[in-house]
Amino acid sequence: MQIKLYKKPKNCTLVEGFPGFGLVGTIASEFLLEHLKVEQIGKVICNELPAVAAIHQGKLVEPLGIFYSKKYNLVLLHAITASAGLEWKLANIVTELSKQLNVKEIVCMEGVGSNQETHTSRVFFHSNNEKGSNKLKKLKIEALKEGIIVGVTSAVLLRAEKIPVSCIFAETHTNLPDSKAAAKVVEVIDKYLGLKIDYKPLLIQAEKFEGKLRGILTESQKAQDLSEKKKLSYVG
Repeated sequence: MQIKLYKKPKNCTLVEGFPGFGLVGTIASEFLLEHLKVEQIGKVICNELPAVAAIHQGKLVEPLGIFYSKKYNLVLLHAITASAGLEWKLANIVTELSKQLNVKEIVCMEGVGSNQETHTSRVFFHSNNEKGSNKLKKLKIEALKEGIIVGVTSAVLLRAEKIPVSCIFAETHTNLPDSKAAAKVVEVIDKYLGLKIDYKPLLIQAEKFEGKLRGILTESQKAQDLSEKKKLSYVG
C-alpha cells in the first residue's frame, strides 16, 4: 500500500470517509466532493483491493482518491471500495498522509449501528483533543459516552495518538446506504469546518449516490469472491 501525491498542501485539515455502517462516510465524502471546488492531488495504490474501476460522468474514479479544496485548505480521502481486513494498513496510510501534509486535524465521518426504532438519526462525536471537543460541544453535539467503534475509523483512533482526531458519528438503522444519516454528518462537518455548503440536497440526491455506491460495492464484492474462488481452485 502506497501514497502517491502530485501536490503537498501543508497545515490542512484531513477529512476521511470509508465504507462502514450505512456507507455513511463514503456518501458524506462523495457529497463534499460534488459540492466543494476540489482537485485530485493523489491516490492510494493498493494491490490488495479488488481490481474494480468505477466511471462517473465519463471520468475514472479512484478506489482511494485524495482531493484538495484550496479555499478551505481541506484534504479529502474518499474511499469507494470495501476495506475489510485492511483496516490497520489503511489507518497507517491515514497517519502517514497526515504526517506528509502536516495536518492540523483528522476528521473521521462514520455511521454507527442502532437498534432504536426511529426515523431520525442522532449524531455523536469523539475527539482526542480538547479544542475539537469544546468546539463540537458548542455545536450541541453529544459526546459518545459508550459504544463500540469498528473499521478504519477505530484503527485511526488507535494509531494516530499524537495527531488531533475528531470523529463524527451518525446513527444508522440499516446496513444499506443511509443518506439521511450521511446528511446529518455533513451538517455537522459543515458547521464544524465553516464550509457554508447546503447539505439539504443530499437528501434529494440520495438515490443517485446510493445507486452508484451500491453498484460499485456489489461489483467489488463479486470481484473479491471470484478472486477467492480462483485461489481455492489451486489448492489440492
